[in-house]
Amino acid sequence: MYFDSRLWTFTEGVRDRIAYAVLIGLLATSTGIARLALLGWVIGKVFNGAHFDEILLPAVMVALTMVARGGLEYWRNMVAHETAALVQRHIRRVIYAKIVQLGPAHFGLQRTGDVLVSLVDGVEQLETYFGRYLPQLFVAALTPLLILVFVVYLDWLVALVLTGSALITLVAPMTFHAIDKNNSLARSKSYKAFAADFLDSIQGLATLKAFGQSTPKINELAVRARDLFRSTMWVLATNAAARGITDTGITVGAAAALGVGAWRVTGGNMTLEVLVIVLMLGTEVFRPLRDLRSLLHSGMVGMSAALGIFQILDAEPLVTDADGLEVDQLDPTISFDHVAFRYPGNPDVAHQNITFDIEAGERIGVVGPSGSGKSTILKLLLRLYEPTTGTIRVGGEDIRDLSFAALRRHMAVVSQDTYLFHGTVEENLRFGKPDATPEELEIAIRNANAHEFIRKLPEGLATVIGERGIKLSGGQRQRIAIARALLRDTPILMLDEALSAVDAENEWIIQDALDRLMEGRTTLIFAHRLSSVIDADRILVLEGGRIADQGTHPELISRKGAYRTLMAAQAAEGSGATVLLGTERDVNNPGPDETGGFFSASNEGPTDAIIRAEGLTWSSAFKKLLTHMYPWKVKFCLTLFFGVTRVFAYIGVGVVSALAVAAVKSGQPFLPHIVWLCVLAPIAGLFHWLESWIAHDMAFRMLSEMRIELFRKLDKLAPAYLLTRRSGDMVGMATQDVEMVEYFFAHTVAPAFVALLVPALVMIFLGTMGWPLALALFPFLALVAISPFLARKRLDSLGSQTRESLGELNAHAVDTVQGLAEVVAFQKADARGQEFDHKVGHYLTVRLPFFRDLTFQTSLLETVTGLGGVAVVITGASLVQQGHLDGGLLPLLVILAMAAFLPVSEIAHIGRQLADTLGSARRLHAVEHERIPVADGPGIDQAISAELCLKRVSFTYPGRTLPALDEVNLSIEPGQTLALVGPSGAGKTTLAHLLLRFWDPQSGHIIFQGYNLKEHRLDDLRARMALVAQDTYLFNATLRSNILLARPDADEFALEQAIQRAALNDFIAGLPDGLDTPVGERGMRLSGGQRQRVAIARAFLKDAPILILDEATSHLDAVSERKVRQALEELMHDRTTVIIAHRLSTVRDADKIVVMKDGRIAEQGSHDELLAKGGLYTHLVQRQMTGAAAE
Repeated sequence: MYFDSRLWTFTEGVRDRIAYAVLIGLLATSTGIARLALLGWVIGKVFNGAHFDEILLPAVMVALTMVARGGLEYWRNMVAHETAALVQRHIRRVIYAKIVQLGPAHFGLQRTGDVLVSLVDGVEQLETYFGRYLPQLFVAALTPLLILVFVVYLDWLVALVLTGSALITLVAPMTFHAIDKNNSLARSKSYKAFAADFLDSIQGLATLKAFGQSTPKINELAVRARDLFRSTMWVLATNAAARGITDTGITVGAAAALGVGAWRVTGGNMTLEVLVIVLMLGTEVFRPLRDLRSLLHSGMVGMSAALGIFQILDAEPLVTDADGLEVDQLDPTISFDHVAFRYPGNPDVAHQNITFDIEAGERIGVVGPSGSGKSTILKLLLRLYEPTTGTIRVGGEDIRDLSFAALRRHMAVVSQDTYLFHGTVEENLRFGKPDATPEELEIAIRNANAHEFIRKLPEGLATVIGERGIKLSGGQRQRIAIARALLRDTPILMLDEALSAVDAENEWIIQDALDRLMEGRTTLIFAHRLSSVIDADRILVLEGGRIADQGTHPELISRKGAYRTLMAAQAAEGSGATVLLGTERDVNNPGPDETGGFFSASNEGPTDAIIRAEGLTWSSAFKKLLTHMYPWKVKFCLTLFFGVTRVFAYIGVGVVSALAVAAVKSGQPFLPHIVWLCVLAPIAGLFHWLESWIAHDMAFRMLSEMRIELFRKLDKLAPAYLLTRRSGDMVGMATQDVEMVEYFFAHTVAPAFVALLVPALVMIFLGTMGWPLALALFPFLALVAISPFLARKRLDSLGSQTRESLGELNAHAVDTVQGLAEVVAFQKADARGQEFDHKVGHYLTVRLPFFRDLTFQTSLLETVTGLGGVAVVITGASLVQQGHLDGGLLPLLVILAMAAFLPVSEIAHIGRQLADTLGSARRLHAVEHERIPVADGPGIDQAISAELCLKRVSFTYPGRTLPALDEVNLSIEPGQTLALVGPSGAGKTTLAHLLLRFWDPQSGHIIFQGYNLKEHRLDDLRARMALVAQDTYLFNATLRSNILLARPDADEFALEQAIQRAALNDFIAGLPDGLDTPVGERGMRLSGGQRQRVAIARAFLKDAPILILDEATSHLDAVSERKVRQALEELMHDRTTVIIAHRLSTVRDADKIVVMKDGRIAEQGSHDELLAKGGLYTHLVQRQMTGAAAE
């Protein structure tokens, strides 16, 4: 049996409710035993020739007992479900609190999919464990004593046999517990690994498609899915063996008791009436054990889930909150005193003997090469990590003595990796200040120069921006993050590459606003751009984890040290441009508007980007799911065979038992019947084991294939589909929803067939014995048969709603864990936790009515089954009195009549799972029938021309009114370098994505090699293009595998060349495992610049004829950028190149510069030609140059 003392600790506060449920369960068990004992007593009276009138009152008593039993079952189950809901909510709160306590430092080394499985799916698996399994375990443990007390009054020896059998049946399966625990742990690891890989693959699908690596990733996921299948079957092997022991113990125990009873009757030590009671009690005295057996799978899954939950709860945080100092106001001074630090698991030192002091109101710039430790200063200040040695002080206090709240309330952060949460623009802004007035919001938005693009969004501030703000451009996301930090209005402001994704126009305006806002505020600016730090009171220069130099910009430039190496090129470029253009700062000139490639939320359903469970009826779902079974038709037939034979074997045990009683009554030998019982009893258990094993083997094989097919379809839909959906929800589909379909394959199809066959055969048999018997049973059997369809629509609706609610929990959990750095930095752990708890509460408000309806149906089924037996007894007694039926056959007929309900009841008892299955099937169906936005082309035979041109191309994102591209005509000659410039959101990245066929234009044509892009095979097309995207995505794997994504078959020489050209060689040489070092989820163990260099290395390695560089060097320091740019110039030679950039230095040497505005080409030409025109390009250049030159 599955019991865990640690899980039991979660029941604190509801143990009285569990005891209450156990007490009701014992009453229900007692009533169940009593009802069949009374039924046996009534049949015994018929045996003894009682008149029909004499049995009417006892029969009514039996019927009332059966109604009472049904009522008690309803009462018990509802108490259990409500208790489980309370425990689940408590566990989710505990796990969430632990996640916050562990902090982003811990989860930088973990995988979000692991946490997701435990927080949502794992806790969900515990519903049955706490609600039904745990109370039933106590009832089953007390049942042997109950049997002894009850049956000892009938016959002490039979009581001993039944009690002993019950004890053995209860204890014997525990021999498998140790094996099952190990298998469950292995299964838990496989389940988490699949979930984590699926999430990683979904979030990185655009990268996979760009490099044509979707198919290899599908193959990797297939390996994970099949590994999950194998680990699941090992768990089921031991679990099924335990169930087989229970089944065999129940049937053998009942047979042994009957045999002893028959022997006692023939010896004159027991009456025939008592023997009939023993017969009718049969397996009923083992009912709690049988019910427990049916919950063993849930117990196993619950224990498996618990192992994953405990792994989170047992983890130790890298930094613990201080209990001591709570300070309302700290002076905004900062001091690092001989601070050294290394990241966990990394032997290299990130900081060595860092010492500096910052006075209140001082503006400090921090510069240095990528990976020199700039962002680490921010993380240490926020106490995301603890320094290895040394002391950090804020306001003169050691930050280790300050509580997280006291420290972080004085700080506002704009991180290098901007994280926006799924929700509206306003909700993300209020992350900085929840009670901000509309006026305060407006001021922050204007200071971040975000007012124009927000005004143009479909719903303005109420527009949903998607997961990670995916519906906004990089620059738009960064400006929202800046506005959010400004709104927080703290004495210490930290800007970590805050303007790296902002174009020159917006950078100049935002920098001007920041200059004013930083007055009187202590500010740390971590940046590569000279314009961000040039006005700093002091600049710290980091190199190799040390402070190599510090001073003002003029001082550092004059020293010809590390700072000059980093910034000289930018300084020279700025001054030269100023002389050339002769411009001045003008805050009142807002510059060009921007629109942004935005997907409207207006077309999203009420579940807010969660995949809806609708549009599929049971009949269509049944047909759809059956189609998945065709490849396993042999296993399916075997499942049907063993399903039928298993039920017949169980019925055979009852029939042979009744025949043994009839033989005792008539004085004939009963031993042959006992021998048959000894044969049939273990066969029934064996056949049940075989049916279960084959059905589950078939089912879980199908689930593996369904998971793979789901990802294959999402691959075809991406990236467009992913912009309107949430990755956590899709992981929930691949794990929980697909898992729910198992109930259909393993627990519905074969039982449904048996549920039609067995009752029909029983009715035919009863009809041959006497048509009134069949007529008496028919209404009850008919009611049970239609019970699964009673209120089916409501049940299925509630089941579908619960699947959607779980999808929301999954999505919210992913958003929280991946955005945990923002959650803690902005002190929103409590608010975010309340949001999650509210979603849990909503889920339970749907789930409990679902359980209420389902429990009522189950109790009704229980009652109707018993009443059907009573009806046959009354009718049979009447026929016996009329001489139309042999009284000795009455027990046989009653057992057959009640056996007819067995397969039907099995279908009804899984009503909950069937409703959940329909909800899951509907969600999977919704994805499967989603229209593929970009269809693969037939392929081309031979290139006609190498020219790439766009002819009147227009494209509008779904749900948006303004076009992202409008009537664009453009020609790119072979080997030509084309630069695309313009404000953030002008349509530059959209154009690049159309070239890669992530989307197709609604009108116009894109021609490549003389053919429309739609005629190219997608993999062939993308093989000829290398993309360095604005947002580099790295997979949770080694550095080697991330670079080799571009060309998996590359040899070591090609790999080393790509690494060297991307200026990664020194960085890799310093890693503990070199190229085999894991980069973490989304590459979070690397700095932004290091991640970008990995993306560039991919482009070098791919060596495609067309190169697309989308802000390819925006996160690089000047030294790395210079090296990379020299290598890129070599790569671009005689290669068609499209450059998307904000920096003048990146585009000025392009053969053609195309300036875009509002999705249109505003002007085009060379750098000199465009400057001569004095148009939009000149305006953008002026903004950048004046910003670079200003002091």
